[in-house]
Amino acid sequence: MSEEIIARGAEAILIKRNDRLIKRRIKKSYRHKDLDFLLRKMRTRHESRIMEKASKVIDVPKIKDVRDFEIEMEFVKGRLLSECLDAMNVKKAMKICKLIGKQIALMHNANIIHNDLTTSNMILKEEKNNIAIYFIDFGLSFHSARIEDKAVDLHLLKEALKAKHFKRWQCYFKAILEGYKEAENNKKIIERLKKVETRGRYKRKKGKLWEE
Repeated sequence: MSEEIIARGAEAILIKRNDRLIKRRIKKSYRHKDLDFLLRKMRTRHESRIMEKASKVIDVPKIKDVRDFEIEMEFVKGRLLSECLDAMNVKKAMKICKLIGKQIALMHNANIIHNDLTTSNMILKEEKNNIAIYFIDFGLSFHSARIEDKAVDLHLLKEALKAKHFKRWQCYFKAILEGYKEAENNKKIIERLKKVETRGRYKRKKGKLWEE
């Protein structure tokens, strides 16, 4: 059986096993053994449930199995969007960003807040003339129907684009909003986004949003 660690993070490692990807939450030696067990198990279950719900409205890797600290899913053959978006011609990049906006709107309409929207958490899959964007890493995600949380999700994406794609971030985000506006029930979210941008700087903390 072919197995390869392809990424290491603070909370988990990603293992490619044949045509599967395994996200395994790792032990934290600074935590009490029983608490560590409980937290890793709870967070794994929580993430898998959100992924299952998200899969009904957007493209995410299909879950094959869930164990105590592991989510086993399909390995999506594609490229991280963070590594290829800037290399594309502008027309194609705008088309992809508009698709991203549509996908985020569908996710928000299902009351799912990703809470870590970056192009590093999106996989571009191209087959012939078909383009799909797969959203990954729902480790910080949560459920919310609040307009504020949805607006902040968009704001955090905007900040991520500024940091990673500083030459084109403005046209990227404009295209994302164009796609987002095509979905229903988002006028109030866009209005709230404008207010969010005039207030404090938002950050992520333990899966939730907080303001400095």
